[in-house]
Amino acid sequence: MIMKAVLAGVLALAPVPPGEGFQEGRTAGVRLQNSQIVITGTGLGGGRGDGYRIKRPCWYEPGKDAAGMLRTQEDLRAWWFRLTPGATEEKFQEFLKQFKDKVGEDGRWWTPAYNAADPGGNACWNGLEPFVWVPPGTTPPAGITIAELVEIARAALTVPEPQVELNPDAKSYVNLPTWVWLDGAGQTTRSVTATIPGFMSATVTATLDGLRIDPGTTADRAEVKEDCGPRGRPYAKGAEFTCGVRYLRASADQPRKVYELTVTSVWEVEVEDDVVPFAYDPVEVGATRDVPVGEVQSVVRGG
Repeated sequence: MIMKAVLAGVLALAPVPPGEGFQEGRTAGVRLQNSQIVITGTGLGGGRGDGYRIKRPCWYEPGKDAAGMLRTQEDLRAWWFRLTPGATEEKFQEFLKQFKDKVGEDGRWWTPAYNAADPGGNACWNGLEPFVWVPPGTTPPAGITIAELVEIARAALTVPEPQVELNPDAKSYVNLPTWVWLDGAGQTTRSVTATIPGFMSATVTATLDGLRIDPGTTADRAEVKEDCGPRGRPYAKGAEFTCGVRYLRASADQPRKVYELTVTSVWEVEVEDDVVPFAYDPVEVGATRDVPVGEVQSVVRGG
């Protein structure tokens, strides 16, 4: 545990990576601890994730070479003496010996990191060795891979919540088309890049691909049209109705006297440069609108 504490001190002195890929109120994401991974991109925050979690809560990351790690540990001398019970100069030199012995060898020290957004992340991290010497061109057991770097980018990815527009907006009527589309101001592409500086990088991109419409009732009460394109079809006088709902019965007998119309935006996910031969499910986020539907009243005049 002493070496773990010193390791935490080493990484606490490192620059803080911009962005952590996590948002309060979401059920998933990544909150990297003791990590050198930098997460950047337009897909961080300002939207919603879909619950994707990385599979492994902790891992080793490549760190300093032999000389660099020795210098770092020597610089942490005062910290080591504060944290080590019964610390003596002899014990400190014994601690440094593992780093001195590697000076002049090709290779790198790998150190553990974890995902604090995972309940098992800290316990997993505590089960790893604080330092692992790795020869060049190899990865230690539990060492991070490009596939896992892609997973971290995927877990950090968020997309905008759909801003649903309807026509008619306030109230619809039986057999009257209710057009559905998304507010045109939103992004249609979002990406996240996870990088271990100087080693490897992975980018995941989500592209708005289409809409799915749930009218909030059964097929005998609503006809759904989903030829919507990526953003739906804004109402245009004389245009063909291809995206939206035609309600066939009034909503007066429904709870709260409205239909709960849900529009889900579907974002296809791709890995840039196909660094990993893996296909992700789309990111899907929805928004619900209340739609009161009334009967068209006709007036019969006597002759």
